[in-house]
Amino acid sequence: MSFAATLGLVALIQIGMPNLFASPDNSQVARAALWGGREITMLALASLVAGFATMPYAAFHFHRVTPYGVLANLAAMPVVSVLVMPAGLLGLLAMPFGFDGMFWRLMDVGIGWMVAVSQWVAALPGAIGQIASFGTGPLALMSAGIIALGLLRTPLRWVGAGLIAFATIWALTTPQPDVLVAGDGHTVAVRGKDGRLRLMRTGRDAFLSREWLAADADMRKATDTSLTDGVSCDPSGCVVQAADGSTIVLAMKPEAFADDCGRAAVIVTLRQPPTDCAAMVLDQEMLRRRGTLALRKTADGYAITANRPRGVDRPWSPANVEDESETPAVRTNRPAAPVDATPAESDLQPDD
Repeated sequence: MSFAATLGLVALIQIGMPNLFASPDNSQVARAALWGGREITMLALASLVAGFATMPYAAFHFHRVTPYGVLANLAAMPVVSVLVMPAGLLGLLAMPFGFDGMFWRLMDVGIGWMVAVSQWVAALPGAIGQIASFGTGPLALMSAGIIALGLLRTPLRWVGAGLIAFATIWALTTPQPDVLVAGDGHTVAVRGKDGRLRLMRTGRDAFLSREWLAADADMRKATDTSLTDGVSCDPSGCVVQAADGSTIVLAMKPEAFADDCGRAAVIVTLRQPPTDCAAMVLDQEMLRRRGTLALRKTADGYAITANRPRGVDRPWSPANVEDESETPAVRTNRPAAPVDATPAESDLQPDD
């Protein structure tokens, strides 16, 4: 984000920001400069450009945008420049002599103002906008557009604006998962017919639920009772209907398989499932190897996106030596085909 903001500011300087209001013969310009109009305009432009340059990365990582960032910077940055930073520097210089206390108190006043501004801006209507998660493809295309706008000095630079516009449409139209499964198997989120997520949970950890809701641009809290609308639970497990009417099950006891294998489309369980289960089973072994899973409905079943895909070897997440070389795009569980166990005639003994 810092690199993107710096690149945006460099591009802004290249197109002539320092020359704004630089005509001394214009009395209106001189009057505006006298009242600080030039500095305010430059600060607003710098904040706007830096905010736009960092927005794709904030949306990708934190699933939110802050449209009032310019307003917050206009109110806070003058105090930072005039009070906070000078007081901090003077405090460091005065520290060996024991005279630094007054400077820290001045710095505290400035920081208090910054906090007050941030709270005021955050309380404004629409101050924080949620945006659903999107993949690395739109982000890479936006990055290419920002680089083109910032580095090229010919009219070709405006190709970058087209790339950013296309990447924005791509990001906003990215399909969201139909089912989310936690790596520990204790939390499952299912998209209902209204397009919103429903949660089945066997644990009390709400962190993952909050992250899933944020990534889905859902403003509800993890404790919202509407998250369990349509979810039915008993000691054997929980069940909920997906948007297409299929049944998703979180099975907690082995006896649940007797009914669930015949009626469910997907079963998430930490128990050992039967080998002839007709549903797609996401068991403990798969979750251990793959981590958190995202499922998207397809014509042939569910396409799975794993947090730890097969064949990906990272220092902090080594590849599993037992993994297959290829990852199937779609996973479905069907009953195994019957095998004829009748011995061949050549294997029969005279007494048989």
